[in-house]
Amino acid sequence: MRRRLRAYLLGFGAVIAALAIVGGLAAAVSVAVGPRVTNVHVDPAAAIAASGARLIITTSQSLAEVDADQVTVTPATPFQVDTAGRTLGIRFTVPLDDSTEYTVSIAGVTGVSGDVATTITETFTTPASEIFLLQRGTAEGDTIFRTDLTGEQAVAVFAADHIEDFRATAEHLVVWIDDAGTSSLIVTDLDGNDPQELPLPAEGYLSGLQSADRGEQIGYLFTDADPSVEGALESALFTTSLNDPAAEPTRVAVAGVDERIAQWSFVPDTDSILLMTFDGALMLTQADGADPTAFGSALAIDGIAAGTSEAIIERLDGIYVLDLATGDESVLVPADTEGLEGAVLPIPGGETVRTLYPVTAEGYPTGATEVAVVTAEGTATVVYSAPATDALLQTCVSPSGQYVAVLVAPGVADNPYDGYQLPLPETVETHIIEVSPEGGVAQEVVALTGFAISWCQTSVAWR
Repeated sequence: MRRRLRAYLLGFGAVIAALAIVGGLAAAVSVAVGPRVTNVHVDPAAAIAASGARLIITTSQSLAEVDADQVTVTPATPFQVDTAGRTLGIRFTVPLDDSTEYTVSIAGVTGVSGDVATTITETFTTPASEIFLLQRGTAEGDTIFRTDLTGEQAVAVFAADHIEDFRATAEHLVVWIDDAGTSSLIVTDLDGNDPQELPLPAEGYLSGLQSADRGEQIGYLFTDADPSVEGALESALFTTSLNDPAAEPTRVAVAGVDERIAQWSFVPDTDSILLMTFDGALMLTQADGADPTAFGSALAIDGIAAGTSEAIIERLDGIYVLDLATGDESVLVPADTEGLEGAVLPIPGGETVRTLYPVTAEGYPTGATEVAVVTAEGTATVVYSAPATDALLQTCVSPSGQYVAVLVAPGVADNPYDGYQLPLPETVETHIIEVSPEGGVAQEVVALTGFAISWCQTSVAWR
């Protein structure tokens, strides 16, 4: 009996020892092979719409801190890295190009308890862009269409008798409708369903409709129907959250300055608003008007590049690049072309899109108009030319700067304007140019009938 017990105990001990050895070997192998990827999450559609999209990689082990020098993104794009436990995050600080394969490679990834390094490589492809465009005077009335960049997949999503303008957010359309001089705002889903009227401050009319790059926020300038009445609102700035469409709008007013706003803009990736008052005061403030920062006087706000804090500001003595985060500013380098410069739009990476007016050898305007992409050093590449017979009405850029949309009225002499608050010629075309395609030569992708392409931050001819 004792021999059997001893044999049993010896056998049991041998099994336990063997299991311990196997477990130890398994743990050693786990450490030896380094961290393994167990889950990957990225939203490519969100990545082309706005900055801040993330590639989130979950691994089998808690990770040692990953430095940005270990990460390579192809095609190259700015990013930030963060490590937390078993999760590694790559945040793209500017929007990505559409229809593009991105490869993210992270070298030398180790667990916190091991010294075996591994390389993690993940690839994803961004989808083709979808845009919204407004056509006035269709058989159904003024109609907003959703389409791809071929124009062959256009679908009507919303129609009304008198649409002045609209904006698209990640989840909604906001439509500005005019009825005998009185404005209303309708919010719908992106497919045009579930229309709801947004409360306005009073009866009156709008201008300067804009949407934030995230957060489902919109803003507009509002003027009472009779601005001559004492205490009436005149060009007052209001914001509204589309997450609560029944809520009353919030006024943005900075104490101590003119409450009438001439221009304004949401600042990308923040809760801040840049505004310019009727008397030219340039202010950065929170959405409730708190914590204002004064930046002197200005003539115009040309734009703020997506994913950056750099604004293009026109002052009395020239055009400047103003860093809203630091207050530093520098003179915008002129384009290296002969002629006059018009509107300037910033795009990520330090380049700008500029409207140029060529001149003759004697210095007189030719009547033609050009759109050029200009580097930070001033090197200009013309991507679109309109003859003197056409009117160039507006230029907008896609979030990443991959495309430029140019709104043109062809044959303007025989193309009469309509009677809207935002008047436009009866025939307008939106030309879409890919400015940095493979091969490096800008090329027109398509010309679409309509205006107010959803890349635009402001209304046509707002300034």
